[in-house]
Amino acid sequence: MKQKDIDKLLNGCSSFERRVWKVTSTIPAGQTRTYQWVARRIGNPHATRAVGRALSRNPLPIVIPCHRVIRKDGSLGGYALGKGKKRALLRKEALKLKS
Repeated sequence: MKQKDIDKLLNGCSSFERRVWKVTSTIPAGQTRTYQWVARRIGNPHATRAVGRALSRNPLPIVIPCHRVIRKDGSLGGYALGKGKKRALLRKEALKLKS
C-alpha cells in the first residue's frame, strides 16, 4: 500500500489516534504489548481506555497491528474484528496466549 493511500484512509482521524497507531506499528511480529504500554509511549500513561478506543477505530488492522495489544493481565482484550480473529492472528504469529 502506498503512503498516499494510507494518508487518505487516515484523513479525519484525530492526532491522538494517529499517535496510538504509530506506536502500535512499532510492535514486532510475534510480540505483544499492553494498552498501558501504548499509553505510556504516547506520553499519556492514564489513557489506557482511550488507547483501546483508538485501536478499535484502526482503519488498517493488519498494517497497524492492533491485535498485538493486550491487557496487562495477559488476556486478549477487545478487537474490532472479534476476539476469535485476534487470537487467530496472534497464534499465527506463534504466540502462546493466556485465555
